[in-house]
Amino acid sequence: MIRIGVLGAGGRMGQAIISEVQATPDSWLAGGVERPGHPMCGSVIGDGLVVCANAAPVAHKADVLIDFTTPEALDEHLRAAEDGKAAIVIGTTGLEARHHAAIDAAARSIPVLQTANTSLGVTLLAALVEQATRALDSGWDVEISELHHRHKVDAPSGTALFLGEAAARGRGAPLETLRLPPYETNPGARRPGGIGFASLRGGTAAGDHRVLLAGDGERIELTHIAEGRDIFAKGAVKAARWLAGRKPGRYRMADIFGLG
Repeated sequence: MIRIGVLGAGGRMGQAIISEVQATPDSWLAGGVERPGHPMCGSVIGDGLVVCANAAPVAHKADVLIDFTTPEALDEHLRAAEDGKAAIVIGTTGLEARHHAAIDAAARSIPVLQTANTSLGVTLLAALVEQATRALDSGWDVEISELHHRHKVDAPSGTALFLGEAAARGRGAPLETLRLPPYETNPGARRPGGIGFASLRGGTAAGDHRVLLAGDGERIELTHIAEGRDIFAKGAVKAARWLAGRKPGRYRMADIFGLG
């Protein structure tokens, strides 16, 4: 039995993950956490479990935590996981260099899996993008576009940046050196070899991502469409079950699926 704690229990993803944990054999919901003052605090989420505002007690009961919250909460959640000797799956997006440094530090004592997207399809898409950009020369332009629901606050999406990093790896350079600035604020010809991004927001779209590889006289398009949040919840619980009991270290979704 894998004991799973859910951080961000009141959010859309948190609710989907709780349902998935409860529906998954040999998985047990160890608890749920929300920020202080959230309407879900004090709510019962199953088997008498009450949503609390402190990650530490849940971390001590869980084999693994799943965190889909905010970058601001990451340090607290990593400390709780380390103190409770729990593994942690981090699906929070909008992370900066300092957050990745904190994840690297925590991974010296606990297993940590950080990803911008927990779906199998996106994990495979990233592998295909890296393979394609490695095979094609820099004369092929790379453009990544994404569509999400009207409530999403970060842009480009974490998944779009994740795909951009895959494209950059294929070209043997860090994304920071290849990422193009927005065209509307930087008029002029496109810089050769760069990677561009475009974001759309509207409706209830769970997440559409398209990678366009544009050469002279031909184009390749690689696309992933998420039809609901359940695919992310299923992937997150699969990741949590895989991560529990692993040696300390930093892991990726690609490791679960044997994609290297």
